[in-house]
Amino acid sequence: MELTIIQKIAVYALPVIFAITVHEAAHGYVAKYFGDMTAFNAGRITLNPLKHIDPFGTVLLPALTIMLGGILFGWAKPVPVDFGRLRNPKKDMLWVAAAGPASNFVMAVFWVLALKYAAFAPDAVAYPVSLMAEAGIKINLVLMVLNLLPLPPLDGGRIAVSLLPYRLARSFARIEPYGFVILIVLLFTGVLGKILQPLMSIVGGLLSNLL
Repeated sequence: MELTIIQKIAVYALPVIFAITVHEAAHGYVAKYFGDMTAFNAGRITLNPLKHIDPFGTVLLPALTIMLGGILFGWAKPVPVDFGRLRNPKKDMLWVAAAGPASNFVMAVFWVLALKYAAFAPDAVAYPVSLMAEAGIKINLVLMVLNLLPLPPLDGGRIAVSLLPYRLARSFARIEPYGFVILIVLLFTGVLGKILQPLMSIVGGLLSNLL
């Protein structure tokens, strides 16, 4: 049965907010673990979605992409991290950046288990839970794969900066002011979807085999 736009938004709302909130809180928690208290002092290490929601990136843009049927896309207010305050800035940057995508992988596993549970649930529960679980799997795979693309300021870009030699890392980091512009262009030209879809299929297949 084809869902209406309102039904789609209702199905996706909780998984989107949950995925983005945990993603950002994970960055802050790991930054705190490695010595940077910036996010903690700003009250951003929290699962309260109101602390992380960006009106455009978390609400409007995901809703538009859901309604238009394209690849789900969005973001939250980035958790503030002062990499200079990390105990070993270049090395620890990798773990702070990787925390977000890792949290999305864990949440994708959670939604896979919820989907398996739905098969044994009463009919009144099974259908809405299965729809929400499928949305949760898709959203978290998108966020994980998207954020691992090696493009600053995405997490994958920061991971690349952490791994590259200093001279190359400095040059590569200069892309960051233009990163979101590049990403939006890739999104609206359809290139981003062509990059993400095969990667999501690979990760989704691995999840299916693991669980």
